[in-house]
Amino acid sequence: MKVMIVVTHLLGTGHLSRALTLGRAFLRAGHETFVVSGGMPAPQLDSAGMTLLGLPPLRSDGTDFTRLLTQTGDVADMAYLKARATALVEAVQSFAPDVLITELFPFGRRSLRDEFTAALDAAHGLRRRPLVLGSIRDILAPPSKPSKAERTEEIVSRYYDGILVHSDETVVPLDISWPVTDGLRPYLHYTGFVAPPAPMAHPDAVGDGEVLVSAGGGSVGQPIFRAAIEAAQKMPNRRWRLLVGGQDARARIDQLQQQVGDAPVTLESVRPDFRQMLPLAAASVSMCGYNTALDILQCGTPAVFIPFDDGKEVEQSLRGQSLSDLSAIAVLPSRELNGEALAWAVAEVISDPKRPVSTEGFDGAARSVEIATQLREQA
Repeated sequence: MKVMIVVTHLLGTGHLSRALTLGRAFLRAGHETFVVSGGMPAPQLDSAGMTLLGLPPLRSDGTDFTRLLTQTGDVADMAYLKARATALVEAVQSFAPDVLITELFPFGRRSLRDEFTAALDAAHGLRRRPLVLGSIRDILAPPSKPSKAERTEEIVSRYYDGILVHSDETVVPLDISWPVTDGLRPYLHYTGFVAPPAPMAHPDAVGDGEVLVSAGGGSVGQPIFRAAIEAAQKMPNRRWRLLVGGQDARARIDQLQQQVGDAPVTLESVRPDFRQMLPLAAASVSMCGYNTALDILQCGTPAVFIPFDDGKEVEQSLRGQSLSDLSAIAVLPSRELNGEALAWAVAEVISDPKRPVSTEGFDGAARSVEIATQLREQA
């Protein structure tokens, strides 16, 4: 099959990372895979073997996801958005996929509705209409009013053949965060969690015994890094490694370096071997995005989650709540974040009883391929 995945990550790289994990699963099954990315470039992510098309990129400032910014920080105008939609439609028409997957839309990315619906119209206009699937994580941002959920369901019924829900229904059903009606429920296909294979410990023991601090790919993680430096100053016998991402990572590292002083802190850009460092780490400090949470569960690493909650975001807070009862996991709300609170939380999770490594339910990418194949054969 020819499979096209359309994704736009506006903050951090989690959406693109999950889309590429899906893409690799389709590749392993022998399918030609084409990923269209509308977010900022993320060369540290593995797209080997796939065709990867970058649209004119967009990003968010982290608080208002309806205010779309270009790579240079300007507000995207209509001409810019039109160029994206045109490129996306041309990609659909030229590739002519057998399966088209839209990541998050129509349950999110409503500010990009015009380009997604243009692509869906183009897909439905192909000589042989592709199987059209949505791809959504375990927990969504709940609709702010009923009309948004109703509009989403209208788009699903008009364009889609199914929705891949990357969760275990017995663990985190979609109903926790989204109103699932009798009309929507038949479209849902639970895949299990989408994650790469559990990482092996780093062959060079990088990160061994350290507190690893990661905070996505944008400036919204800066308060976490600042608090981590303060916490490290209170724990002089434990090295902290801060992994800073984003296009302006170098400038933000330089800014943070001025705060370090003699604290036991290593500052560097995000690393492609981050997952291999986790099994050896004394603890992890991070937000509570989908991919990060799964990494922690697969590695068994003690963890402090600081859910992203700017701009009325509740997704990460809900995920944190669902994990907070597990041993060696603590959730620190952003409003309570400071060096002292973070140092205390890290010390607590390190001293907690070791949590067993989770091994079941992470084959969602392979299961997604099976579901797509079955639905395509039935079409």
